[in-house]
Formats: sequence, C-alpha cells, structure tokens
Amino acid sequence: MTEQKTETALSSDATEVRRQKLALLRNKIGDVYPAHFHRTMTNAELTEKYEGLEPDVETQDVVTVAGRVYSSRNSGMFMDIRDASGKIQIFSHKDTTPESARDMLSMIDIGDIIGVTGVVRRTKRGELTINAHEITMLTKSLLPMPEKWHGVSDIELRYRKRHLDIMSNDESKLRFQQRSKIVSGFRRFLEGEGFLEVETPMLQTVYGGATADPFKTFHNTLKMDMYLRIAPELFLKRTLVSGLSDKVFEINRNFRNEGVSTRHNPEFTMMECYWAYADYEDMMGLVERLFETLAVSIHGTTDVTFGDKTLSFKGPFKRVPMPDAVKEATGIDFLAIKTDEEARAAAKAAGFEVEKDWTWGECLAFIFEEKLEGTLIQPSHVTHFPKDISPFAKEVPGEPRLVERFETYCNAWEVGNAFSELNDPEEQRRRMVEQLEQAHSRGEKDKQLDDEFLDAIDQGMPPAGGLGIGVDRLIMLLTNAPSIRDVILFPARRNKAD
Repeated sequence: MTEQKTETALSSDATEVRRQKLALLRNKIGDVYPAHFHRTMTNAELTEKYEGLEPDVETQDVVTVAGRVYSSRNSGMFMDIRDASGKIQIFSHKDTTPESARDMLSMIDIGDIIGVTGVVRRTKRGELTINAHEITMLTKSLLPMPEKWHGVSDIELRYRKRHLDIMSNDESKLRFQQRSKIVSGFRRFLEGEGFLEVETPMLQTVYGGATADPFKTFHNTLKMDMYLRIAPELFLKRTLVSGLSDKVFEINRNFRNEGVSTRHNPEFTMMECYWAYADYEDMMGLVERLFETLAVSIHGTTDVTFGDKTLSFKGPFKRVPMPDAVKEATGIDFLAIKTDEEARAAAKAAGFEVEKDWTWGECLAFIFEEKLEGTLIQPSHVTHFPKDISPFAKEVPGEPRLVERFETYCNAWEVGNAFSELNDPEEQRRRMVEQLEQAHSRGEKDKQLDDEFLDAIDQGMPPAGGLGIGVDRLIMLLTNAPSIRDVILFPARRNKAD
C-alpha cells in the first residue's frame, strides 16, 4: 500500500504528513472524530442484498456504510473500505459526487475510517460499488497501515500488536472469528446436554485441582496471600455437592506460573464439567459428541486439516489402555510388576532414565509419554492411568493401582482429561494428604490442604464423571494453528526491551 500525496503535506515522514492533514481537517470540518454516525447496513448486508444486481446497473437506492480505507486508486476516485463484515468499493467522480465530498479525497489516507452515503450500482466488471454523494471523516489514522507480513520478526510483531495482525491478515481475522464460534459452540452444546453454567473464583486462598505452580498475590484489605486459580475443579465439585444441578460446567480462565511454548501459555482457557450419576465412560461419549459437533460447525465435516494431516473427529475414538500400550511397545508388563523398585529397574533396563524416588505409576506414565504420546495422531482416549498420579479418580475394579481416568489425545497433544470422580471422603483425604506431603518434599511450601473442599465432600458428593478440555489446544486443531499464541488474542510475551 502506498501513502497518498497531498499538496499541503510538507514533511516526508508518513506520520507527520497525517498529523498535518489532521490539522487541515480540523480547520475545514471541525470534528474529525464525531461521536454520532449511523450506517444503514454493514458491507456484508449490502453485498447480500444486492447479490443479484446485474453488471452495469445503477439503482436508485441510497445507503450509508462505514469502514476503514484499505486501498485508494486514481487519487481517491476508487477506494475500498472494510468493516468487520467485509469490503465494498467507493466511487467518487465529478459526475456523481459533489465537490464538497471530492474535496475530502486528498485528506484521506489508507487506514482512515470514513462514512459514505450514496447510490448502489454494479460496475461493468461486476464490482458492487457505491457512488459517493457524501463522505464523512470518522477517524483519522495517525499511523500508516502495515504493508507486508513475513519473516520471524514479523511473527513476533503480530503477537505484540494483534490489532495490526487482524487488520492486515485475513487468516488471523478468520481464526479469531472461528474461536468465538467454537467457544459459543461449547456453551450451546453443553446447555443442550442439560448442563448448567456456573462461575467459580479466580482468586483463591488455597490453590488446587491440578499440579502446577500458581501465581501469587496479596490482598491489601484482607491482609492475606491469594493465588490465581490453576483449575476450578474443587469449587465445581462443591457445586455438585450442593445439588444446584446434576450437571454443571464452567468455561474458565486458568493461570499457571510455568513454561511458555507452542502449546503452553501462562493464561489459558479450560472447559470443565461434572455430571452426577455418570462415569468416565459417559464422559468419553460426551467428548466425542462435543468434538464432532464443533468440527462440523466450523468445517461442515468431521474431517479437519491440520498441517499435512487430516484428523477425523468422527466418534467413537480409539481407546488405548496405558499399561497395555506400554507392554506392546516396550515389552514391559507393568501389571506383573509388584513394587516401585522393580518398576524403576525394569524402566532402566529398557533404556529409560527415571528418578530414584519414582513410584510404579510414575514410571509407567513416563514411559508412555516418552514412547507412545507422539504416535497418537488421530483422536484417541488413553485410559487406565496410575493412581499415583491421579488423586481424584476412582480405582479400576480388580486393579487398585489403576484408576478410571482417560486423557484425550490428538496430533500427539493432550486436549482432554476426565475421571470417574472419587467421592469417598476418607479416601479423598488420604490421597490429598499424601499429595501434599509429596509437594512439600519437592519444596512447594505454599501448597496447602483444602479443608473447605474436604468438608464439602464429607457432606456427600454423588458419584460423578468429571471432564476438562483445553479450549485453546482444541481451537488450534480446528483452525490449523501451529502455536497457541495464534489462537489467543493477546498472548503472554516478554517486555519489548528484553
């Protein structure tokens, strides 16, 4: 895009030229940023209404539209303006446009926001166009529009200045429009399944519901430490205890003070839901129906392109019991191993480096992650997790070292996690105390026992299935985004000076 020239602009600096034009406009028309302007339709509505208008036909219909100027040709005679819905061409000529409106053209730059009133026509070339009768300056842009987007440095700029990214990149704009549709789709689907949406605290005095480092803050009035939540799980279960609804969900922001990568952002979106009188098998079916519904809503099909792969979100998904998969891939039969020491020895003998204090279940989970996670490309449910790493799930009947838990994988990523929820209050307390002791032994001194949650469980929670979905990761898969920062409008980033 090229900056327009004006006889009144004396500076060669693009921003200074625009400031000079702003001063001229203030003298000429007064308010360059008016508070009131009403269009009669959006550009998309205009396009749809006149879809059948034949080439080289002019109507008598007068409309008013508005948008940002994206291109200007022949000294402003032809301009393309865009609103959030689409583009429309503006034509200003002495035969159709009053001199007062044409006088504005030399003051208009690429990136300015204008309003236009005029008659609708379709050109001989088939371009839907408005013959301008009146042009109103609505916002003078003081910075030039970006021209090109390529290279690593530009990628970082797109994350830092997302407004420029969306303004200049139709792919990014579409992706964030699809994100909104997907999040709304979560809500509609769950409400259609009978779930009630609730809200739980982001500021918590005791953090829990997942294993992660929290962000810590201090409440001045209460004079106490507080934490940004790492998960809403324990509050949602308390809601289930209350009997407010047998099905509850929350689409929530979580915060984890940990690493940043293409799949991790310190602030991220989760959907968690709990379903009384259901189990992890029911949650598998719920996940499959949800994923299928969202894929069809965005693409019209359950087959979704991600990079060079085609992912099928048509259920049922493959089910992969963790001990069976490890045995098949490595020959290690963890179900035949009795002690932690034997598990560590078997792992080392197979070439895996494990820590000296790891348990049987930690060894099993580690080998699975190292050997098998990368093979789970199509949507799959990994089932039968070790109890050692699953403090909130019920045991598998007949095998007390495993629990009724699954994680849903796709493109080798974990995108969902679900349990048959533990509701035995004494067993729940025992496991949480054990987890707390392990955390303290690792130096996590802020970790506390959530006595209020345990008190609620003592009151009695019905048997239930619980599920958490990583919304951002699922959006990445559904919109072909290689990085989580491509689907979060304003992702975490270093300070500009760093």
